[in-house]
Amino acid sequence: DPDAQLCYNDYDIEGVNAKSDGVYALVEDLLARDVPIDCLGIQGHLTAGKLPDDLQENIQRFVDLGLTVRITELDIRVETPASDEALAQQAEDYASVATACLAVEGCLGLTVWGVTDRYSWIPMWFEGFGDALLWDADYEPKPAFDALVEAVGKGRPGRTG
Repeated sequence: DPDAQLCYNDYDIEGVNAKSDGVYALVEDLLARDVPIDCLGIQGHLTAGKLPDDLQENIQRFVDLGLTVRITELDIRVETPASDEALAQQAEDYASVATACLAVEGCLGLTVWGVTDRYSWIPMWFEGFGDALLWDADYEPKPAFDALVEAVGKGRPGRTG
């Protein structure tokens, strides 16, 4: 398919760090050698209250290389049982990720890694953590759902319509 978008997708590259620097160097080298690569997927397996401060900067630097960026597999885990404060922080963090993506013209999407906490992979991999998704185990929307909807509804700064 000549119109297929070829993407590099990886985890722990949300902020500017050693791994994302390595991915940046790899992508820069591939582009310099005319290897087709169109986009970068940033898997957002995050912990509430611990988002990298430079997420938007990191997205922008990959866009500046000529790639589009997508936030893939987004989930934001909290210690369980989740307190109201933890769920409020999670909501703020979901909104922050969406806002960072929307602020960069080449960030084209955000995908949440699952629907309900009932079937989340997080508790199997991160002992003492869970409740990482937008709906709780009873399929009720959490504060993160409303925060994400509100952030997306605001759209890109400077855009109309």
